[in-house]
Amino acid sequence: MSTTVGSPTPTVVKLGGSTVDALADSWWDDLARLGQERPLVLVHGWSKPLKKLSPRYHDPSAILRDRYGNQSRWTTPEVIEDIKTVSATLTEGVLDRLEQRGIVAERVLGSDGLVTAGEGERWWWKEKQLVELENLVGPITGVDPAPLKNLAPGHAYLVTPLARNAAGQEVNTDGDRAAAAVAGGIGADQLILVTDVAHLLIDDEPVRTISAEAAARFRDKGATGGMRKKLRAAGEALDRGVERVIIGSAPVTELIAARTGTVITRS
Repeated sequence: MSTTVGSPTPTVVKLGGSTVDALADSWWDDLARLGQERPLVLVHGWSKPLKKLSPRYHDPSAILRDRYGNQSRWTTPEVIEDIKTVSATLTEGVLDRLEQRGIVAERVLGSDGLVTAGEGERWWWKEKQLVELENLVGPITGVDPAPLKNLAPGHAYLVTPLARNAAGQEVNTDGDRAAAAVAGGIGADQLILVTDVAHLLIDDEPVRTISAEAAARFRDKGATGGMRKKLRAAGEALDRGVERVIIGSAPVTELIAARTGTVITRS
């Protein structure tokens, strides 16, 4: 990393694939103001644009469940290329929004030396049977911050959450967990998970602050779908040294100030 002693600590912001097009101009204005004060690393999702690309991504058979109950998109080399196609279009829009507001921004593929992945699960349920399938998905095992050479105020990176495994294959990773790994790898003090819900809800009540331990208990017993993955990512970020994780839908500085959203802390 090119950060120096006394320089502002980077902030990592995960942009949900379903939220990018819905964010107002004022949201981007707010992010750009923050980006003038501290380095920004954005990690984007791609689920919504991928579904728009082809009807096959709406097919339930495109989602696999492993023997432990974890879900994953069935990822082939063709799916990797489709992810890169939709990500390139999404990236163009994000970089344009930032550059219009005075932030120099560039894209980095996680698979270009930033994120490494381990061996993926090979046994998946398909048509009510466990079968061995080649699925280009792997757990994140490390982050090398070297590709993020200019972590400085006024400059932002946009990361496409792909990784490369030990065999040299490009693999799909979960965007929230990739953001958590990147935040820990670059020494970020906070991770912001921007989603389409205002707060974590427990028993239909918004949660303003919660400890990592309590969040993990809810994740394993009550959370479902995308929120479960976000809570897992939050725990991984905190384990990697990030001071706090914030989940919400508001402008980033509002979330950082804890005026809205849910703040997850180590204790």
